[in-house]
Amino acid sequence: MTQALYRKYRPKGWDTVIGQDHVVQTLTNSIKADRVGHAYLFAGPRGTGKTTVARLLAKAVNCLAEDPAHRPCNTCKNCEAVNENRFMDMIEIDAASNNGVDDVRDLREKINFSPSQGKYKVYVVDEVHMLSGGAFNALLKTLEEPPPHAIFVLATTEIHKIPATVLSRCQRHEFRRVPVDEIVVNLKHIVAAENLIADDEALTLIARQSAGGMRDAQSLLDQLSSTGTKITLALAQTVLGTATSKTVLDIISSVLDHQPAHGLETIHRALDSGADPRSLARQIVEYLRGLMLIQMGNIDQVEATREVKIQMESHAKSFNTSEVLRMMKIFNNAATDLRGGWQPSLSIELALAEAIENPTESPQIAVSSLLGAASDPPKSVPVTRTESQPEVKSASSPLGKRPCLTSL
Repeated sequence: MTQALYRKYRPKGWDTVIGQDHVVQTLTNSIKADRVGHAYLFAGPRGTGKTTVARLLAKAVNCLAEDPAHRPCNTCKNCEAVNENRFMDMIEIDAASNNGVDDVRDLREKINFSPSQGKYKVYVVDEVHMLSGGAFNALLKTLEEPPPHAIFVLATTEIHKIPATVLSRCQRHEFRRVPVDEIVVNLKHIVAAENLIADDEALTLIARQSAGGMRDAQSLLDQLSSTGTKITLALAQTVLGTATSKTVLDIISSVLDHQPAHGLETIHRALDSGADPRSLARQIVEYLRGLMLIQMGNIDQVEATREVKIQMESHAKSFNTSEVLRMMKIFNNAATDLRGGWQPSLSIELALAEAIENPTESPQIAVSSLLGAASDPPKSVPVTRTESQPEVKSASSPLGKRPCLTSL
């Protein structure tokens, strides 16, 4: 059975962890100084290396190398056991399926037993935010005063769900999204190692689609490599569903030309062909985002073919920036609010109607109207005096006296 790329190329040393230098530096310093904590909390987006770093920590604290600076060495029997997933003292727990009080009680009963192979028993609790309130309470005392041979590593993607009582008992490390450039470098390394052929534009698109998750990027590359052909930008756009289809162009043109009938017909034709309303709304939002980037002078960040970019530049000149932003919000709501109700196409139909409802004013007309309004002289506003207002004589009156306000 072929191993997935994200598992095959999982980092086995601190120097191969990508995008988390701040976490690696802190952990390696604690290992060198022999000041490893008893509980850690790794928080951050998915696919950024939380479980990988937890495994490296478990391997480093149980490594048999004499020099702490060289741990993990990946050559001793303990390091090899961790790499081969047969190290008995590293226990990985999925909190999503083991989230009850009884599960934590079972853990507390077994934690007092001495390690079988290494020096420490390392408990890696993934998705720890899924634990119930009672399970968290049962875990508190163990987290605060665990046995000397036990280390906890809690991993979560939703740190706001972790109780403050748990946060205060752990060393907290925030994992960041991996930059696009670093993801591309890693993908090029995998492409060379796997004897694949891929265009740089396709790898950049994969990196952007992964949203900063290295695991997601490697999984997308694995998906594209299974096609058995050269990984081109067009292939990546087609397989990943990011290609700007003629349907999207026709819908945007119907909004520009104020032709709701043509827009609805285009939507129904696409849906009758098997298109998903949510996916279609997302493609429209992505296209509008490209228009916004072009209007702001960032055309280099738009991932599209040359022909599509020409059409996008034309649309970018025809719409106001405010109109593009308004339509992005409308169709983005349609993309996120589709719940598969009795009429799945209703949300995107309403989005089209709302987008066409307010006529789009061309940039030239908008600018000229603003200039015309600025050139008009301000109109004088007549001042009327009511009966209750006294007549005030200025100091330059023939009497040479101050105004008399006796009427007040």
